Amino acid sequence: MSSTMITLLICLALTGAGLMAGVYFAFSGFIMRSFDQLGATQATNAMNAINEVILRSWFMALFLGSTLLFTILSAVALFDTELPGRWLLMTIGLIYVIGMFGSTAVFNVPLNNRLADVPEDENGVSNNWALYYRNWTRWNHIRGVCSLVSMVLSVYYLLYYLSCD
Repeated sequence: MSSTMITLLICLALTGAGLMAGVYFAFSGFIMRSFDQLGATQATNAMNAINEVILRSWFMALFLGSTLLFTILSAVALFDTELPGRWLLMTIGLIYVIGMFGSTAVFNVPLNNRLADVPEDENGVSNNWALYYRNWTRWNHIRGVCSLVSMVLSVYYLLYYLSCD
């Protein structure tokens, strides 16, 4: 793969990771706490609405596109034995794909699905929201940190890669 193409992929991937980190920061920083202040029923309704809308938004293109970019970069690093710093680039990709995409698929999405299936009686909603809020936010912190770390390391790698040319 040409150095121009690798540079472009890294720039796109790090931009995607930065945008994803910002989305996750917003949820961890204030959105989830704001929902929690609304009370369990309103918080559950608000989060369920977001979970429906987000599937048909630009978020999904960013979420899947950035994951694909880091997967491609990891594959390039795996197979291009002449690529400078290839193990770092592969590690960055794995942090993003496992830490951001993997935690979303394994933890956040199933939590969202369970939230959508909660019976609307007051006890069920109240008990479920408290557990959902704590667990979902914890995993959101993790995917946010993985996104941020991937972005920062991608900038570092890009500067290193460009200095090798």
